[in-house]
Amino acid sequence: MQVPAEGECFETLFARPGARIERIVSSAAPEPVDYDQPHDEWVCLLQGEAVLWIDGERVRLRAGDYRLIPAQTPHRVESTSTEPACVWLAVHVGTP
Repeated sequence: MQVPAEGECFETLFARPGARIERIVSSAAPEPVDYDQPHDEWVCLLQGEAVLWIDGERVRLRAGDYRLIPAQTPHRVESTSTEPACVWLAVHVGTP
């Protein structure tokens, strides 16, 4: 998967009722999208560094760090590294 020029690229690796696993590759310019999902999301940063905003708290992540984002918790990606690009593994639990 190539690094997008802007935003993020999502690839579903596995999906079953109630669960979805995605690989996400972030550009150096993530879109300022606020998420507030009806399901839990567990994210692990596989490569790079990033700053997330989760319900009013800034969270710095480095490769190997992970975080559970409970359902209905507002969050967004604030910044991502370029060298290396950010590569994430996201597990969505409780998805329709």
